Amino acid sequence: MIRIALIPGDGIGPEVVREGRRVIEAAVRAGLVEVTMEEFPHGADHLLSTGETLSDETFARLRDEFDAILLGAVGDPRVPDNRHARDILLGLRFRLDLFINFRPATVRLAELSPLRDAEHRPLDIEVFRENTEGFYTGSGGFLRQGTPHEVAISESFATRYGVERIVRAAFEHARTRGRPRVTLADKANAVPHVYGLWRRVFQEVAEEYPDVESDARYVDALAMQLVRVPEQFSVIVTENLLGDILSDLAAELAGGMGLAPSANLNPGRHALYEPVHGSAPDIVGTGTANPVATILSVALLFEHAGAEAAARRVEEAVDASLAAGIRTPDVGGTATTSEAGIWIADHVARG
Repeated sequence: MIRIALIPGDGIGPEVVREGRRVIEAAVRAGLVEVTMEEFPHGADHLLSTGETLSDETFARLRDEFDAILLGAVGDPRVPDNRHARDILLGLRFRLDLFINFRPATVRLAELSPLRDAEHRPLDIEVFRENTEGFYTGSGGFLRQGTPHEVAISESFATRYGVERIVRAAFEHARTRGRPRVTLADKANAVPHVYGLWRRVFQEVAEEYPDVESDARYVDALAMQLVRVPEQFSVIVTENLLGDILSDLAAELAGGMGLAPSANLNPGRHALYEPVHGSAPDIVGTGTANPVATILSVALLFEHAGAEAAARRVEEAVDASLAAGIRTPDVGGTATTSEAGIWIADHVARG
């Protein structure tokens, strides 16, 4: 039994989570998995009506009573400081110690990729992004704010413990999944302290995995090669900010953010799954939001929970929908959010 908490959140989040839930229910009907689900209201509406972002009581429930969280999106122009988004998304990442942000990027249909000859030069990359350190901790501050002499400081930090565990996770994943190479992305030539630590730890851990190829590249050069020769990359491991950027680039090369799932993991402990895209307030209610990223995040949820057959069925249904032209406008179709979700769920249920 997988215990799943649903947090639809803001913007198009409720629309895509609705379709994710539909697919989960279809997998249950097909006898592929057993789940319990409970929906939580947390997001901008909840903040504006109650003043609460994420209470300690709710956090304790999410931590203790559920195996996984499916999050739609957070971010709303009515909350300009985005404090609820930081408390919900970043707060859960940090407080649950979800140190792996796993972002796979696969060309599921060649015609959706901007790469030339994508059918013959497939992009199939998994990014291991460190999720609890770097610039995203919010460390820093302002001096003389609001004056002509204002100074803004944002600090990035890395610990040997944090770097080693994400690097080791990437190598373990490559070994167990038969991935040929792990590549480190850094900028050690320009930022020698933080990225120097990353490079030293990477080289030390790589020596323990002689069966897995390894290389370290500066992030700007890696980004260029990712566009030019994507097939040379398999697993990329990197720090928080660089991982955010590279995984978005990989997602676009694979066909767009509407197809990009992600998982926030602490192996054996907890997990949060979410589409890579944001809350997209400009298209709320138009029926044009793509639910596939959320549905593929459901597939990741099933896979990491040990329900491999359910995960493969969901992926097969997504691929079938794309091939059949059941697509939302962002990937060249005319289907609505619900039409795409219903088609995929029906395919999951039928097998």
